[in-house]
Amino acid sequence: MSEGAGADATHPVLVTLAPLLERVGGRLIPPADGVPDDVPLVWEGATLAWVRLAASDAEPAEGIRRLLSEVAAQFGAPLAELPRADKQRAVRLLEERGAFSYRKSAETVAEALGVTRFTVYNYLNRTRP
Repeated sequence: MSEGAGADATHPVLVTLAPLLERVGGRLIPPADGVPDDVPLVWEGATLAWVRLAASDAEPAEGIRRLLSEVAAQFGAPLAELPRADKQRAVRLLEERGAFSYRKSAETVAEALGVTRFTVYNYLNRTRP
């Protein structure tokens, strides 16, 4: 279940969560080692540990692809075939859904839209206040 170093794996909350973490492929991360993508387990104001899901390492590529597929489905056509105004709207939707929080997402979005990364940044700048 856990790496345990620094996390008290005998704490009742962590013991209770152990079967769930095992089932979903999560593991406990010591309180001092959590990163923003981890989920904090807070009990009575103190972080007992963090949960790192197994899919976290593979998630960025899958996550951006899933978002691209969702937006393409919303438009009912491959993103590369959309007219410019719809591509701009697609970029706005992708930004709203957090697509640009993924590493190197601008390149992936640009490829999906059939435009350059520079164009994606231009679309982003147009939609920002």
